[in-house]
Amino acid sequence: MSKPVYGKNALQSRNVEKIPSAIWALVIAFILFLLWTPFQVGLFNGLLIDFEKPLYVSAMLGALMLLVWIGLYYKKFQLLEQRDVLAVAALLLPVTYALSLFVAVSRYMAMDMLFIQSMYAAVFIITLYLFKQKQLNVVIQNALLAIAYFIVGFGLLNWLGSWRLAGGLVGWFSNTVQNGKYLDAVMTDSNGLRLTSIFQYANTYAAFLMAFLFVAVFALIRSRKWYGTLTHGFMLVPIIVSILLTLSRGGLVLLPVVFILLLLFLKPAQQILWIVHLAIAGITSLLITNPITTLGIELNTKFTSSAAFKGWGFLLGASLIVAGLGWVIQRYAAPWLEKKLGSWESRKLTGLWIPLGSVVLIGLVAFLFVGTSARAILPANMETRLENINFKQHSVLERFTFYKDALKVVKDYPVLGAGGGGWSSLYEHYQNNPYTSRQVHNFFLQYLVEVGILGFIVFMSFILYIFYKYIRAYIKRDKDEYQNGFFYLIIALSILVHSLLDFNMSYAFMGILVFLGLAGMAAVMESKPLRKGWNKAGVRLGYLGVLAACTVFILFLSITYIGSSNSAVKAKQLLPVSQSYEEIKAPLMEVLKTRPNHPEAAIYLSSLDQQVFSQNKDEQFLTEAESVLTRALEDEPYNKNLLKQLVSNYDLKGQSDKAYEIFRDNTDKFNWDIQWYEDLISRSYALGHEAFVQKDEVKQKEYFKTALDAYNHVVAGVEHLKTLPTEQMQGRPFSITPNIALNIGKIQMISGDPEAAKATLKLGFNDNYADIINSNNLWEVDWYGTIISRSYDLAQAAYTQTPDVTLRAGNMQPSLTIGLQAYSHVLMDIEYMKTLSAEELKGRSLTVTPGIALNAGKIQYLSKQLSAATATLHSGLTEDYSDATNQEIARWYLASLIKSNTVQDQAVYNRLIAADPTATTKIDEIIAMQF
Repeated sequence: MSKPVYGKNALQSRNVEKIPSAIWALVIAFILFLLWTPFQVGLFNGLLIDFEKPLYVSAMLGALMLLVWIGLYYKKFQLLEQRDVLAVAALLLPVTYALSLFVAVSRYMAMDMLFIQSMYAAVFIITLYLFKQKQLNVVIQNALLAIAYFIVGFGLLNWLGSWRLAGGLVGWFSNTVQNGKYLDAVMTDSNGLRLTSIFQYANTYAAFLMAFLFVAVFALIRSRKWYGTLTHGFMLVPIIVSILLTLSRGGLVLLPVVFILLLLFLKPAQQILWIVHLAIAGITSLLITNPITTLGIELNTKFTSSAAFKGWGFLLGASLIVAGLGWVIQRYAAPWLEKKLGSWESRKLTGLWIPLGSVVLIGLVAFLFVGTSARAILPANMETRLENINFKQHSVLERFTFYKDALKVVKDYPVLGAGGGGWSSLYEHYQNNPYTSRQVHNFFLQYLVEVGILGFIVFMSFILYIFYKYIRAYIKRDKDEYQNGFFYLIIALSILVHSLLDFNMSYAFMGILVFLGLAGMAAVMESKPLRKGWNKAGVRLGYLGVLAACTVFILFLSITYIGSSNSAVKAKQLLPVSQSYEEIKAPLMEVLKTRPNHPEAAIYLSSLDQQVFSQNKDEQFLTEAESVLTRALEDEPYNKNLLKQLVSNYDLKGQSDKAYEIFRDNTDKFNWDIQWYEDLISRSYALGHEAFVQKDEVKQKEYFKTALDAYNHVVAGVEHLKTLPTEQMQGRPFSITPNIALNIGKIQMISGDPEAAKATLKLGFNDNYADIINSNNLWEVDWYGTIISRSYDLAQAAYTQTPDVTLRAGNMQPSLTIGLQAYSHVLMDIEYMKTLSAEELKGRSLTVTPGIALNAGKIQYLSKQLSAATATLHSGLTEDYSDATNQEIARWYLASLIKSNTVQDQAVYNRLIAADPTATTKIDEIIAMQF
């Protein structure tokens, strides 16, 4: 058998061969796939119903293209050289995710990650062989550049106010365009407006821009056509300006790191050209960034054609100047420079001097912009971001915390990992403080969490082998042979380096780019011949057979999941418009028949069953809901929403002890969720108080102990948060809340420790309740009544002081929650007093006073607990309609009946109107309240 041909001769020999039209069709399909994917498949973050279908469609398209590749290449495929083995090794990547399914903490997300990894493997295998043909390689490179430039232009269209045009360009095939606007192409956070283009996350867009900035410079210098030089030179300013508009500190920090690494691959003349082109484009971009930023902020508030015209004038003018200068440099300076430095390039280590000098230069520039007032030339928001670049900055400290917590997961799931989406499911269990991050912000650590040490070794061996073989050949051989490979190295290296600090690879499109880059390097890497045994027909056909079988499996599975997703979307769309239980239930059952662990479908169906039960009191609906939820929880034990839905089911069945057990048995999964601990303590107190009334000391102690243990956990957590660095924010609120204080204080009171009860109350309540907490009649019904009254007043004040309807509920909720908890204590205490003797009851009332009923009913009404509000207000009514309090109770009572579409109480209405003819208007005002 003749020796395989690789390197330059391989490319030349293959160029002689005519490319069949079927392969061209595959290339066109692949390019369309590349264009479709970034606008369809976004962030993998525990995908929800609205976003899962594009993932399955992408997996299906990847499988179809791979089957076409098998059909086209099954005769040509040979296991002759090392790069051919990579096509086999690529299958191990999805295999490691398949193995992790056996231990996955979320089978739903683990299956989704299996689809993604299968798609990556398909992309790698297909392009590995397409790239061997230089003509196809160049076509795909040009297509990638065109797509990248389109994404850059798309982002700037949104920044400069032309979001309708941008949305119209992609709205016909993107599910992210709503009401003509691409969602969050310009996002807003605490730093102000940030450009994200298609990614909806500024840091990942910065990683994408960094990669294609260097690709554009590379393409500019390599281009032999004037129009190519002008095109790539023209795009440098839009890309650099876009990087600045992302406000990504990680992008700005890692950009020079990647730049220095890439310089090491270049000849001195090329290094100088890279520096010159980037310096010209960078300085020009800085000159226009201030007005572009100001105009973009203005245009995203209110569009005016004059401001948009001015913004585009700055951008296009600067781009044309840089493009022209770039052409001049390449036309006249580049040949002269290469001639002058030709002899120098042959000397050893000459390629190191300019990168080392660049390190010094970059350090100086960094010092000027970070350590001096020179950054004042930048817009205020960019100046602030640069000013905060340091190792004590919150985001840096927070990332270090993520990394430490991720290693805790790895320690518990070392070999096969926790499965795809493992961090997203588990982070609340392992987190050091109550941050919210469904991503580790480090791709490599997240990969280690998901597939364990075994999968991580496979992945790192795969990518490091490709980098090693490509770089080794690049150093040893004439570099001109490896220009196409260098194009792909830039992409893969840039994204992977940036992924050390962020979750870029959680975007399927970014993952595709990386595997495309790996295939591009592998196609021209140093590839030694294999032993003859590798290329036996049985081995080759066996591999293709396994590949085909796995691909067909993924194809049919993805088609099944697409149907399931369609049913889920249909059900979600029917929920707000349909009144038919059977119509809504049918598509949900279709989903759960295929995927019984689908969290949203399980929640929707159980919620539907619970609503029907509330109407007809038929417990078979609750039984079905429980069955659906418990089945889903078998595969999704860390899904908080499923657990809470099961709790609501037990509440409806009157099984408060089982609801309590859900909270008790799952506390360690949500160590820093203060709401979880509030609910656990509240339920523990209620059940313990019930046991106290029934004089069951064993159960009373059990429930009270659970509450006190939970309280001690919160206290310890509060103390731990004090040890965080002052620069690091703790994350979500975590403190002793008023509800916790009320319940624990009462437990301590019942347990005979009134001083501890007082101290606990003072820990939990703020100054708005200081006079109440310091009163002498703690725990009496009237004392609770004062808390309820104060809570309503504070909620009412929040209502009137919050003009934004969307913010009202959030501002009112803390006070409403305190009032509801206090009222529940009143009801429990009254039930307890009913067990006392006449002597013990002396001077104590067994009924809720009208004042308490009025305020409690109002709080329930504002909390949208209309049935409870109706009952509470009705209990406070008296026969005296000349009494102002009674009239107010009647008004709120009638309003709650109308609001809940319940039959009107005509007798109460008639008496109220007789006493106050203007009552109808006042009732309408209550009904019209928006919260």
